[in-house]
Amino acid sequence: MNYSNILAKKLSFFMLALFVVSCAPDTNKEPIKKPEDNRFTKIILSDDLNEPMELAVAPDGKVFFIERHGQFSKYDPNTGETTLLHTFELLPEDPEEVFGNGLMGVTLDPDFKENRFIYFYYTPDKLPARQNLSRFVLKENDELDMSSEIVVLEVPIEREVSAHTGGSLAWDKDGNLYLSTGDNTVPFASGGYAPIDEIEGRITFDAQRSSGNTNDLRGKVIRIHPEADGTYTIPEGNLFPEGTEGTRPEIFVMGTRNPYRISVDQESSILYWGEVGPDAGNDGDNGPRGYDEINQAKQAGNYGWPYFVGNSKPYPDYNFETKELGDYFNPEKPINESVNNTGLKELPPAQSALIWYPYQKSEEFPLVGEGGRNAMAGPVYHFDEDLESSVKFPEYYDKALFIYDWMRSWVFAVRLDENYNFVSMERFMESNGDFRRPMDLEVGPDGAFYMLEYGSVYGIDNVDARLVRIEYNGGNRAPESYPAASDTVGTAPLTVTFNGDNNYDPDSDDEHTYQWIFEGTEVQSTEASPSYTFEENGVYQVKQIVTDAAGAESTGIIEIKVGNTLPVVTIKTEGNRSFFFDDKTLPYEVTVEDAEDTEIIEDRVHISFNYVPKVSRRKNTPGHQMPIPVPLGESLIRASDCQACHQWTEESVGPNFIQIAQRYQDQDVVGQLANKIIEGGSGNWGQHYMNGHPQVSQNEAKEMVRYILSLAGQAELFDLPRQGAVPLNKHQKQGKRGRYVLKASYTDGGGAIVPLTGQDALVLRSNVVEAEDADELNNIGRTNEQLGSIHNGSWFMLKQIDLTGIKQITYNYSSLNIDATLEVRVGSPTGDVISTFDYKNTGDWSKFIELSAPVNDPGGINDLYFVFKKDQEPNEHIFTLDWLSFDR
Repeated sequence: MNYSNILAKKLSFFMLALFVVSCAPDTNKEPIKKPEDNRFTKIILSDDLNEPMELAVAPDGKVFFIERHGQFSKYDPNTGETTLLHTFELLPEDPEEVFGNGLMGVTLDPDFKENRFIYFYYTPDKLPARQNLSRFVLKENDELDMSSEIVVLEVPIEREVSAHTGGSLAWDKDGNLYLSTGDNTVPFASGGYAPIDEIEGRITFDAQRSSGNTNDLRGKVIRIHPEADGTYTIPEGNLFPEGTEGTRPEIFVMGTRNPYRISVDQESSILYWGEVGPDAGNDGDNGPRGYDEINQAKQAGNYGWPYFVGNSKPYPDYNFETKELGDYFNPEKPINESVNNTGLKELPPAQSALIWYPYQKSEEFPLVGEGGRNAMAGPVYHFDEDLESSVKFPEYYDKALFIYDWMRSWVFAVRLDENYNFVSMERFMESNGDFRRPMDLEVGPDGAFYMLEYGSVYGIDNVDARLVRIEYNGGNRAPESYPAASDTVGTAPLTVTFNGDNNYDPDSDDEHTYQWIFEGTEVQSTEASPSYTFEENGVYQVKQIVTDAAGAESTGIIEIKVGNTLPVVTIKTEGNRSFFFDDKTLPYEVTVEDAEDTEIIEDRVHISFNYVPKVSRRKNTPGHQMPIPVPLGESLIRASDCQACHQWTEESVGPNFIQIAQRYQDQDVVGQLANKIIEGGSGNWGQHYMNGHPQVSQNEAKEMVRYILSLAGQAELFDLPRQGAVPLNKHQKQGKRGRYVLKASYTDGGGAIVPLTGQDALVLRSNVVEAEDADELNNIGRTNEQLGSIHNGSWFMLKQIDLTGIKQITYNYSSLNIDATLEVRVGSPTGDVISTFDYKNTGDWSKFIELSAPVNDPGGINDLYFVFKKDQEPNEHIFTLDWLSFDR
């Protein structure tokens, strides 16, 4: 894996309809229905790992797994404990180079129960640099016998290129061992296209010396047959017969870039692997855009890199010294004429990928979505009817190939026909997977799946990096307990009414019984919704135990805090609380009241002020009294996989957002940085490369940049005084579609229990509201510039509007040939009318005019509904709205 495949746009996935399918259908059998997602449960076995790489499940259910920095560990299902067994001494990393080498692969011998052999692929702490495939003996107590190491195979590498290492291990049904290796080539100097630089002294920039070289073990999938004495023999059917001059007989597959995770079907011995592809965002003179691939090798073959990508899309021969483009390579007869090639000149024909997809939406495989790419191949599942296991996967997934993507965090089940050709694919656990960048996926002896999750951010020690087991429940499912309470905070005596109606049971016909434990350990009520009085101060973990008719149960917990009340924080200001006009400052005063604190501690009062350049239309994050707007740029970043390499304040592979904001503070760089997001590049923040994001629009990239740059000045507007004035001047430069947000909070002294925080927020928007920024729509079309397709009964809504001081509403509108009425109603589309606008048509959709209508202030802050009325036909397509303004 490498940083060139880490940052890209939001993950956008397409829902699949439930459908009935079997891999090789039997006409005499009833079709098998797809199991519901909630029949699968992901159980965390071991967490807080550090860059987990690969796992192997022993016949007794023990899970052995490795972490890239050298840790070899065991999870024991009998004790539920994880034990570190050994830490390998590895070749130290160069901090200036891309992450890659380390402890990469692990697998157990097929006869592990008898011989206790275990294999590792790692970078020993020795020079010259190399990757070792080594066999060890694991003692009966699971201690690794270091004296037993036999180096089965060495793969020399250029240390200065630690990216693209591959390193996955797998076995076929005949006891042959497969090892994937990467091209060990610098990917950054070829613009995301073919790295075939033959300039003298730049050998590490030429993948023709590795992937395209029949005499080199890099950029390959190697297949050998290990022997008992630690040597190996060459199986029949490898790509080059033993003794062929200019070749290595160990090669089963050549022409790979970075085959990061591989798997072998245990029935057919067909090899599958995920290929991490190049970075080019678009087709260009230098060849096709980049694709990630899921590959299948029914027999030995050449899969094309660096001459082809995807379904054998060819690159042109390019002279890096003269910058001249030559002919496109021929997939039927690829020729390696590199000066760095030590093998055959004429290569085997290029084979197409099974599945291939770019950053953008794939025409051939649209379900995979768009965004960053990091394809990996998991197991082919074979249903065993005779296996006695309550957690084994169902027959529905028999013969399905499971694939996954590290960047997009999805898992798919791929269906193949009787000849193992692609038929279809469908999302696995789409609604409840919550996969945290899947790194390895294997089937255990119990028929359950075991997964290593890398965690959220590349290159750091993630707290959500973990080993999980995915179990299937084909029978009764336990109900889910979600207790609710009328109050969760108060002073003693506190009477609370609890509500058990929020519970959920996937088997909806079940009858439930209830047990409530309010304090202590004894059950104190069996009602569905009881009341209870807490006489003493304290923090109580109230438990609700819900049990169905079959005895399956779950426990929900709700915390009740007795002995303190929430502080009351209020932001006071004169005038309107919804709109900013062109005033220079906003005067404010923050008051704090707390029943328990005899004195308000000023250090616990926090007041901040910020300008949000443009607001997301996604659901707002709730504040104490009103919604707090989410910046559109922040929303786009959080919906994307940017956080794989960039954090707000923490260190990662790329610079954090605060560092970027501070570097470019007060500079006019929005367009420049937006282009950097789309086109990619390197050099500004060290040697790490940021790939292009062609699926991100210019407007979206600019919103991301504006949001990041806005972070630079936030510290200056934090911890403001309780009374003062803040400037309303940023909208003059950044546009009137943003929001000013003044927030205040106070954390009390805890009363008789724990501290509580009260808060208030004042959110001001421009009094000129662009129509397309409406909060909700009904039977109205929205474009990037206006609202249209408005008919009789259509309405739009603006949330949380204060009409203090507002005398009229002005509309900038057009209407072809229909006069109608626009009513403003309070609270709902049928609420009280506070304004009526009887408008006349403008005679042309392109002719916009400004007209006003008076408005009455109903008092307070309200949701306003703008309802269109035209009872007589024609009453469709009656209005187009550009903007409206609330005028004093």
